[in-house]
Amino acid sequence: MRPLPFALFALAAAVFFAPPVFAQNPDPADIRACTAIQNDAQRLACYDHATHRTDTIAAEQKLADEAMRKTGVFRQVKPETETAAAVPRSLLDSRWELDPDSKLGTFNLRSYQPVYVMPLFATSRQNSLPSSPNPANSVTDRQHLDNIEAKFQLSLKTKVWQGVFNDSGDLWVGYTQSSRWQVYNVPQSRPFRETDYEPEALFVFATDYRLLGWNARLFDIGIDHQSNGRSDPFSRSWNRIVADFGFERGDWMLRLRPWWRIPEARNDDNNPDITDYVGRGEMQVLHFWNDQEFNLTLRHSLRGGNANHGSARLSWSFPLHGNLRGYVEAFSGYGESLIDYNHAATYLGVGLSLLDW
Repeated sequence: MRPLPFALFALAAAVFFAPPVFAQNPDPADIRACTAIQNDAQRLACYDHATHRTDTIAAEQKLADEAMRKTGVFRQVKPETETAAAVPRSLLDSRWELDPDSKLGTFNLRSYQPVYVMPLFATSRQNSLPSSPNPANSVTDRQHLDNIEAKFQLSLKTKVWQGVFNDSGDLWVGYTQSSRWQVYNVPQSRPFRETDYEPEALFVFATDYRLLGWNARLFDIGIDHQSNGRSDPFSRSWNRIVADFGFERGDWMLRLRPWWRIPEARNDDNNPDITDYVGRGEMQVLHFWNDQEFNLTLRHSLRGGNANHGSARLSWSFPLHGNLRGYVEAFSGYGESLIDYNHAATYLGVGLSLLDW
C-alpha cells in the first residue's frame, strides 16, 4: 500500500473509532452541562453518559452476546420492535428458526457443528498405510506419523432461501472443515495429515408431533459432499443424500440421520466400501446441563458379518471465561477422518471451543 493512501486510511480510522471529545469539557455527571455542546452526536453521547444509559446498553449487549453463544446466531441488528422475534422457543428452533416468529431472514451466518481447536489430539494407533479396495488408493510407502497431533474445526451455516414450497420450508447451506495437523512432527516438517471438507445443502421443515414422549420439531433432506482434496493414492470422497429427524424433550435433543450414498463409477471410486465402515446413518444425543453440553454421536453400517462396523464420538463442552469454553472429545471406531474411513482407532482430544452445536 502506498504511503499517502495508508496515511489517509489511518487518519480516517482514528477519527471514526476515536471516543467523542466533549466541547467545553462539561461535567458528564451534570446533565445540564450537555446543553452547551454544539455537536449533535457529542451532545447525545453526553446525555447517554449522564443518565447512565451507556451502562444499560452495555448490560443489554452482554446478554445479547450470551444469547448469541447459546443459539449460535451471529449478532443481528434489528429494530427494538423486532427483538422478540429472535427469542428461541426450543433447542432446535434456536438453531434452525423453525417457528414463524423465529425467522431472521437470509444470509445470517450461524454456527453449525462445533468450532474448536484441540492442541492435543492423541491416538495409540495412527494409520501409517491408508488403504482402499481400489488399488489406486492404497499407500505403499509407510508414513512416519506422530501419535499426538492437533485438530481444529470450523463449521458455519446460513439460510439462503426462506419460504420454500409455499412457505413450508427453508433452504440452508452449510460448510464444515476439520484438520489434523502433525504440529509436533518436526522431522517431517509438521505436515497437515488430513483435512476434510464438507459442503451441504438442506431443505429444512418444521414438524409438530409427539413420538414416545419426544417432541418432533424438525425434518430436513438434502445433499452432502465430503472429500479431503488430495491426489491418489490419498484421495477420498463421497456424495450422499441425507435426511434428519430432530426431536427434543426438556434439555435433551435427539437427532436421527440416515443417508444413501450416491453411486460412483467403480474405477473412479476412491473408497467403494465406505458405507460398510463409516455407516449408513447416525444417531446424535445432546444434553444441556448447568451451561455444559454433552454430545454422543453413534454411527453404524446397519449390516452384519464382515460389514458390521461403526463408531462412537463423545464430547463435553464447559464454560471457562466469557464465550471461551473448554472442549474434550473421545472417539472410538472407524472413520474419524476420511483417510481413516476403514481404520479402527481410539482418539482423545483436549482443547478450547468457541461455538457449540
